Amino acid sequence: MHTHNYPVTVKWTGNTGTGTSGYTAYERSHIISIANKPDIIASSDTPFRGDGTRHNPEDMLVASLSACHMLWYLHLCSDAGIIVTDYVDNATGTLSVAPGATGHFTEVVLHPIVTITDAAMADKANALHNDAHAKCFIANSVNFPVRHEPVCNA
Repeated sequence: MHTHNYPVTVKWTGNTGTGTSGYTAYERSHIISIANKPDIIASSDTPFRGDGTRHNPEDMLVASLSACHMLWYLHLCSDAGIIVTDYVDNATGTLSVAPGATGHFTEVVLHPIVTITDAAMADKANALHNDAHAKCFIANSVNFPVRHEPVCNA
């Protein structure tokens, strides 16, 4: 088995002068840095006192699941001789938060819309979503359902 490491630096930038002296005294702003890649300017989501103009961890989790599925799917289509000319996923994630602010994702649903060149391959193209799901590293790492509801156009 091969292992891969992913070093990431997260730096809080939300000290407004008094640190965390009170729940409303600081910003949730932070920078996510990865060597040789553009920084991601982030915050918490707005219901959690964050800046809605910045990426938040919940957005990035859903995006990671969507991107991982897409990359595996394109690989599998290429191997199967299915020519994909367009792929868009309008993924949605559901986060449930209980009293006391503990929460968890209950599911993510991927909605990939795929365009292929050969309509005769549509059934196979749709079936490959199951294989992509089974191979997705991120989907295999979460403890909630990740479903896909694909549409294939030719």
